[in-house]
Amino acid sequence: MLEWITNTINSLGYLGIGLLMFLENLFPPLPSELIMPLAGFTSSPEAGGKLSLVGVFLAGVIGSVLGGLVWYYPGKLLGLERLQELADRYGKWVTISSKDITKANIWFNRQGSKAVFIGRLIPGVRTLISVPAGISNMPIITFLLYTGLGSALWVGLLTYSGYVLGKQYELVERYLAPVSKIVLLAIALIFVWWVVKRKRYSQRR
Repeated sequence: MLEWITNTINSLGYLGIGLLMFLENLFPPLPSELIMPLAGFTSSPEAGGKLSLVGVFLAGVIGSVLGGLVWYYPGKLLGLERLQELADRYGKWVTISSKDITKANIWFNRQGSKAVFIGRLIPGVRTLISVPAGISNMPIITFLLYTGLGSALWVGLLTYSGYVLGKQYELVERYLAPVSKIVLLAIALIFVWWVVKRKRYSQRR
């Protein structure tokens, strides 16, 4: 996968970066934690500065936002139940299940509009947070604003990390992997606590 990502960036430049980040939203196994640090390294003096840092950043953000739109409109047009059915039937091709969609929907309902911004920073949630935004008919301008801000923060962090680390850009993915798992575990624990608290409150009434 690394070789393919490298060849795509080297051959297509900014277009390749945007395309990879677009595809990252469609196929979660394709990691932005590897794409953007590599792109950032490509723009560094150590790599010959073939691309500009700002150009790399903008290409990554645009690709990420466009990828988010691909999930927003199915949520808006099909609804939760139909999407869950499709995920169970065809989701294995993109490693997404109806449970993943349900979790994203619960997260969105709890956090409101800010869930889109926060979700874009969390691996595993970032790809699917657009679905409940579409299901809830979030205004497209609001969706693009929060998606753009969250994507800009995430892409900027990864791009600059690759730029600074140089040839050791792969360390970004290595160190982010355990951090991502901790964040996901924390979210799961918070959700369980919220469910238990709500259940106890209902029993007291």
